[in-house]
Amino acid sequence: MAEPNSIKRHPFPTNLGQLADTPFYYYDIALLRETLRAINNETAGYPFQVHYALKANCNSKILNEIAKHGLGADLVSGGELIAASQAGFEAHRMNFSGVGKTDREIKLALEQGIGCFNVESIPELEVINHIAAGMGNQAPVAIRVNPDIDAHTHKYITTGTVDDKFGIPVEALPHVITRATSLPGIRLLGLHFHIGSQITDMEPYRMLCHTINKLIDSSEQQGTRFNIINVGGGLGIDYSSPDEHPIADFKSYFDIFKHNLRLREGQQLHFELGRAIVAQCGSLIARVTYVKENRHKKFIVLDAGMNDLIRPALYQARHAIQNLTAAGQEAAGWMSYDVVGPVCESSDTFGHDYRLPHTRRGDIIAIRSAGAYGESMASTYNMRPLPGSVTCGDE
Repeated sequence: MAEPNSIKRHPFPTNLGQLADTPFYYYDIALLRETLRAINNETAGYPFQVHYALKANCNSKILNEIAKHGLGADLVSGGELIAASQAGFEAHRMNFSGVGKTDREIKLALEQGIGCFNVESIPELEVINHIAAGMGNQAPVAIRVNPDIDAHTHKYITTGTVDDKFGIPVEALPHVITRATSLPGIRLLGLHFHIGSQITDMEPYRMLCHTINKLIDSSEQQGTRFNIINVGGGLGIDYSSPDEHPIADFKSYFDIFKHNLRLREGQQLHFELGRAIVAQCGSLIARVTYVKENRHKKFIVLDAGMNDLIRPALYQARHAIQNLTAAGQEAAGWMSYDVVGPVCESSDTFGHDYRLPHTRRGDIIAIRSAGAYGESMASTYNMRPLPGSVTCGDE
């Protein structure tokens, strides 16, 4: 098999603009399949279980493909639990994360036979215990620990520092373990961590391994052994050059844990990856409605807006943007544009001073690396309809 990043990306079809009304999401299922194979190759022979984080993208065709490759599911809502079940994910390979699980969601997950709740507080632990005991059940639980590690990503997607809302402080872990093991409706399985998203520097993961090693050692000294260690996800992708790096650096990522984490005999290591699995296989396809200019700037106005892809407005994220109609035009004819949408907000901008070929009304534009947190975060703001989706490369 070729090295993952030497795989040639499936080209956009020449009739892309006729496949559906713009804007729409275009998914390269062949690339998704290669990504999943790369993950399975890197984890083969190790006690690793990768769970797909459904919050990244819940498109049914994408979920079906991921389930077929044997991944588990990482959930943050009852709706995601239902979607995962319908797509063929096995309940015992589902983890339920999130700080605000409702009673109804907890009951639904227990009825489905979910593999593990990632619990973030003692109040949540006590509620799960009450519901599970009332059903004559024991809830499988991992305690989410906040390791106070700064992954140096955008402040909205940092989750592992002491000031974040997620997890319990390291120093509180012994007390929470004692409480969990005293509750009749709780079956304590493991520890859970997640330090942030879009992480491309592996050093925070190495730091995480060292923290986990210490916690495993100290917990065992107190008589507690865990069957599961869950290190979350957060692996980043190359938003600038999606064609050069269509598959995330899974080798470096998994090698960090292979070489730095001291798993015990029989322990499983769980991962919860989202963006790294689906981001590069998706693009938002839009059509140029107008090209306008003022005293200082030229604007490309698309029929797609921040309601279709909110990442640039919410996170100041930069996506590669391509004019597919003008592909191959000499670079000498390129110019700088602000690429914007029609929504009545100044933040409805996909790129400032972005270099593109000479662009005209009706040209087809691709906003790349939009397979994660694109369609899943779309809204009907301004009463605009939700974008549709088109897939290629299906077997």
